[in-house]
Amino acid sequence: MRNNPRPLDVWRRLQDGNRRFVEGHASHPHADEARRQALTGGQAPQAVVVACSDSRVPVEVVFDVGLGDVFVVRTAGEILDPAVLGSVEFAVRSLGVRLVVVMGHEGCGAVAAASRALDEGAIPGGLQRVLVEKVAPSVLAARRQGRTAPGDFERVHVEETIEQLLGRINGLQGDIDAGEVGLVGLRYRLGDGSVETLREEGLGHPAPARQGSPG
Repeated sequence: MRNNPRPLDVWRRLQDGNRRFVEGHASHPHADEARRQALTGGQAPQAVVVACSDSRVPVEVVFDVGLGDVFVVRTAGEILDPAVLGSVEFAVRSLGVRLVVVMGHEGCGAVAAASRALDEGAIPGGLQRVLVEKVAPSVLAARRQGRTAPGDFERVHVEETIEQLLGRINGLQGDIDAGEVGLVGLRYRLGDGSVETLREEGLGHPAPARQGSPG
């Protein structure tokens, strides 16, 4: 059973929360003793957010939400692996979330490292090499489109990550097409705290034009 709000309603709540955060009027909801006690019997988040682990991009703060509101999966460069895919699938199938969000951000270190590796052969050692290997295809995809600014690489990486989710989680595209689940791709701006909308699906209205200038 899906949680009651429509995907569009969930997205609007996240947008409203981000607006409060940007304007310095965050309300810090669902953070009291009553909320903690209410959640001891289970959870019913309305969105799952796949985001970067960067310490400057705390998802609950960015959207001004609290305990139990969002199911967050964070990895460096918001890269995907079986555990991440399984976590998103769990949120959709078992928790009934209505919205899937993929959020990259300005100044992403993993994207920058992948770009340097392609330009200079500067591949990090150890397990950090995985980050470059996972993100490099997105940088190459951006370059094939003639997009060469760091911000462009970050935007295309969000798009490529979304395509992987849709291709690898069975039935997700069908849920989106049916309006059961919505999908949003975002890029967080470090400077002003806003989120740039890159893609919207399954929300029952046309996606807006892309916001902001490259860079």
